[in-house]
Amino acid sequence: MKYTKMLVLFLVILLSVGSVRAAAAEKAEWYWISSDTKYSKFFAPARVRVVTNINNVPTRIEAWTKTNYSYAGAKETIDNYGITAAIPDPSTLSYSLGRVEINPQNRTIEYAQEIFYDANDKPIWSKDYTKRTVKEINSQSFDEDFYNNIVDQVFSQGEVDRKSAADRWLLLWQASSVDGASTNCFADTTTMRQHDDNTILWTWEETKNAAGAVTEIKFTKKTYNLLQGTEKVISYSYWNAANGWSDLSSELDGHYYSIVPDTNDDIGAGILRGYIENHKVWVNRYAIK
Repeated sequence: MKYTKMLVLFLVILLSVGSVRAAAAEKAEWYWISSDTKYSKFFAPARVRVVTNINNVPTRIEAWTKTNYSYAGAKETIDNYGITAAIPDPSTLSYSLGRVEINPQNRTIEYAQEIFYDANDKPIWSKDYTKRTVKEINSQSFDEDFYNNIVDQVFSQGEVDRKSAADRWLLLWQASSVDGASTNCFADTTTMRQHDDNTILWTWEETKNAAGAVTEIKFTKKTYNLLQGTEKVISYSYWNAANGWSDLSSELDGHYYSIVPDTNDDIGAGILRGYIENHKVWVNRYAIK
């Protein structure tokens, strides 16, 4: 009888240890990335896989992401998705999983599948995207942290470190006016990459008045052909205090223009040449030879 009781106790302990290990293994699958008042972001390193490659360079990467929601984050997400009918109460949305595909050469991410869950792990909304939205990653992207961690999992080129680096924003030029206003234009080095003779990047041009308040912002995606001394604006968003953000990309003509000598753009092009010369590995990362 005593032996039987000891055997039962041993089995209970063994099962308990197994359950703890199983739970730990389940939690360990998700690697925490970042958190704020609305969202906590995770990804599953073990589920990152290369789908396609060219000349042994990965060109399409699949991964799973996880997002935990506060009430404010859940409400914002439900409103943005237009799924209030499916999830009328934001407090029921606990977390979501997303299957994403990434193209590192173009810095894009697209969602192939999303599943929203309540606190009891019950799916409350899901969608498989047959028609996908391709999102380019820049400083304003919700998915920037997901992209950086997933790409680093494959290439280990330092996307995560570059995002938080003190020299992430490269000053291209600065100017001031007689009324005390000043303008600074920065290149986001996380977005900088070389495609043949073209250098593609996003810039942030910010103007402040004499009191130091921001009065306008120009956020642009540009491509430079520094060999020919030309540039083209690919995407353009504008902000001012009165009207907020406006996407003005539809007004662009898609043409390359010669960079005028001795202008701010010319000064900026010179700064870019120096950066590219000193950071050849970075700007050519993931390039297909």
